[in-house]
Amino acid sequence: MADAAAGDGPLPRSVAPGLRAAGPGVPPSGRSVYLQPGDVFASDRPAVVSTILGSCVSVVLWDPARSVGGANHFLLSHWPKSGEGACRFGGPAMETLLAKVLALGGDRLSLTARLFGGASLFAAPPGRVSIGEQNVGVATRFLEEARIPVLGRETGGTRGRKVVFDTASGGIWVKTL
Repeated sequence: MADAAAGDGPLPRSVAPGLRAAGPGVPPSGRSVYLQPGDVFASDRPAVVSTILGSCVSVVLWDPARSVGGANHFLLSHWPKSGEGACRFGGPAMETLLAKVLALGGDRLSLTARLFGGASLFAAPPGRVSIGEQNVGVATRFLEEARIPVLGRETGGTRGRKVVFDTASGGIWVKTL
């Protein structure tokens, strides 16, 4: 089930069997990049970025005026340290993604975001928030504090997702697994 944020509507038309467009309906083109947990990728050249999410979260940032975009894939919400593997955690993954997009010429005032993942694949112990919900919360708070508008999200539920992002068009396709 998708988490419906204010202003979010249903995802547009289907672009391929099992995939739903979550952005401009232009077919992907460019270099192919697969994100593992802890990966962060940004580009000012055409690239097709894909990842598979369960409780993990992926945030896509895109500057439509400059066709600069990127995505991350983080595993857990908080980590008290820094260093190697830091981008497996929400805060460092979000900071790194924003820094990479801005370094490639993205304009903070033009950036838009989309948020995916955060499923609860296993029941959380009583009185605890699921890992997926914690991950979504970290990403949402970061984007709010950075004043980056979230144009769409598909989060929560009990099933994983495959996400494909085209950095050239800003198109995003999602498949529930």
